[in-house]
Amino acid sequence: MLRPVEGRTARYFLRFRLNGMQPIYFKCMSGMPRITRMQLDLNLLAALDALLEEGSVAGAAARLHVTAPAMSRSLGRIRRTTGDQILVRTGRTMTPTPYAIAVREQVHELLHQVQGVLAPSRELDLATLERTFTLRWHDSLIALSGPALLAAVRGQAPGVRLRFVAESSIDTPELRRGEVDLEANANRPSAPDIRAEKVAESRLVIVVRQGHPLTRVKTVTAEQYAAAEHVTVSRRGSLSNALDDALARLGLTRRVVAAAPTEAAALEFARGSDLLISVPEATTRSAVADLGLAVLPLPLELPSAPIYLSWHQRYDTDQAHAWLRGLARSTVAVCGAS
Repeated sequence: MLRPVEGRTARYFLRFRLNGMQPIYFKCMSGMPRITRMQLDLNLLAALDALLEEGSVAGAAARLHVTAPAMSRSLGRIRRTTGDQILVRTGRTMTPTPYAIAVREQVHELLHQVQGVLAPSRELDLATLERTFTLRWHDSLIALSGPALLAAVRGQAPGVRLRFVAESSIDTPELRRGEVDLEANANRPSAPDIRAEKVAESRLVIVVRQGHPLTRVKTVTAEQYAAAEHVTVSRRGSLSNALDDALARLGLTRRVVAAAPTEAAALEFARGSDLLISVPEATTRSAVADLGLAVLPLPLELPSAPIYLSWHQRYDTDQAHAWLRGLARSTVAVCGAS
């Protein structure tokens, strides 16, 4: 809460309460905040947030671009201020205390609020905008929509750079930690602080080599589909997916001989064999044409594969992020429908 002190137009107090603790007052004069009720400054708040997110002094130091000894001193000051150890060593790792776990989300949100107060939004000037956005997109979406998005960004904001990074084989908290700005894939996140918007969808199809026996039949049946050998696409290496559930409902099973981490890799398996690849039609359209593969209808009743854009709620009102989301929404939707 930001409120002026009566009769003093140049002074403001920021009042925050953490988990039932006594309020913390940040007094701001001439743009320079300092503490009046507790010996805690904004640098310590940022350090506490980094320590709770990283779970180690070294990780927090790297995140804030300070030395490990400097972060150790910050941890010591935080311990003296809160009366809690925050992180305790267990073997070779450090474990957060119950208090640290309890206040972790509040500290993160508090830091975000303070940053918003001290850096109020201004009208976006794309011509002078200097910013790097990190996008974690499915590899096929990068190939499908990445060039169009980059062209649109460069045309409007030449000072903006895009970092496309590969998806991980495990769920990671980079969106929440601010290390990834925008995700695009088929998964809708369940975390309440992660926003998600479905921007496109694509039907599943079968991809095979030219001259494959199934290209010579009038209509591929579910029995013919199940009798073939398959390669799945899974960044986690899973050998089964929703297709197997649909086949099971028909009393059928298929033989999956391999799992590939990307669609591009999976399609290579189909080029010189009779293996079947089942993927969203839109995301593989250009690759199929380039590799000389054939596309066949999938003989199963399945909903179209969705494409979601996901971001952390902290960026809801960030004008530059909203601009990027708009461009990403348009390019993914157009490329997916073309």
